[in-house]
Amino acid sequence: MQIAPPTPTPNILVSTSSHLLNTKLSLYSFLVRMDPIVATPISESSNITDFVITNRNGVKGLSEMGLKTLPKQYIQPVEERITVSNILPQESIPIIDMSNWDEQKVSESICDAAEKWGFFQIINHGVPIEVLENVKDATHRFFNLPAEEKRKFSKENSPSNSVRFGTSFSPEAEKALEWKDYLSMFYVSEEEAYALWPSACKDQVLEYMRGSEPVIQRLLEALMKRINVKEIDETKKSLLMGSKRINLNYYPICPNPELTVGIGRHSDVSTLTILLQDDIGGLYVRGNNDSWVHVPPISGSLVINVGDALQIMSNGRYKSIEHRVVANGSKNRISVPIFVNPRPDDMIGPFPEVLAGGEEALYKQVLYSNYVRHFFKKAHDGKKTIEFAKI
Repeated sequence: MQIAPPTPTPNILVSTSSHLLNTKLSLYSFLVRMDPIVATPISESSNITDFVITNRNGVKGLSEMGLKTLPKQYIQPVEERITVSNILPQESIPIIDMSNWDEQKVSESICDAAEKWGFFQIINHGVPIEVLENVKDATHRFFNLPAEEKRKFSKENSPSNSVRFGTSFSPEAEKALEWKDYLSMFYVSEEEAYALWPSACKDQVLEYMRGSEPVIQRLLEALMKRINVKEIDETKKSLLMGSKRINLNYYPICPNPELTVGIGRHSDVSTLTILLQDDIGGLYVRGNNDSWVHVPPISGSLVINVGDALQIMSNGRYKSIEHRVVANGSKNRISVPIFVNPRPDDMIGPFPEVLAGGEEALYKQVLYSNYVRHFFKKAHDGKKTIEFAKI
């Protein structure tokens, strides 16, 4: 018997309409294919790797070759594939209306969702729709550039370590690659961004980051009050939101999507992640036991999730939850996450305010850059990264 995820509190709006259910099921009907599929490589293994990774054509270049079967490098182990049997279509993460930021029930809903789910969607958050649409258009514009233009931002060619075009997650460490290309940009300053970020997207990305700043601050203020942090001083501000990184993610059409993943099981290493997704869908959040809950696209919404850094600083009060992205067999999908992080040279651990009542610390003090390095040196592996900080 499958056990349903926690029931949201009455102050949190949860969509359970039949329309939403039908959308969930129809978007992922490919998951119930019963005919056996044998994926065969289109070429030698080394040629595929060179084309996608070494020559930086990305998986988009592979997709555009019109593949009929999935190259073997992308075939995930059976236990890493999502199936219709472990999806809970009747469940949904909380949806919070932020129209009245200052109402106590809004703050309570945010904290309840962060404690019980680690994921929630917000609507009426104040970031203009046109800003969201512009950054989505800019994402498509970048990935539609010729391969030689995108290649200028690869590890070998990028003008800065702060800007990186790549594919999968950590290809050197992965036994099976993920069906995703990305552009990752570490925000240092607007001056540096204007100088180094791709012209195809930098204006729209910066506009989106500026528009999201009040949302981030309000969310963190609410979350801190619940754990007795009365004021976010400069030290706390550095720990909570001292640095930011934004990704443009591109998931091209995939042959045999049921055999691979867009992104494998993981939790983020951020304090908070602010995610903008398009209308395609494909993000799943871990429910109870081995179940998964779809995060349906809602026009104008932002998806918020707790990262490992906040789980550590709250001593486990707020939960960073495993999530994943499925591949799609008929549509190209994009997403744009902003990762709100401590500074790389910050030491993170449970806040003293959290432990003031005698609560035992669950996590040690760790250098944030070491924690992030540990995350990126291996393939996605669920929640295992948090073990690095446990006492």
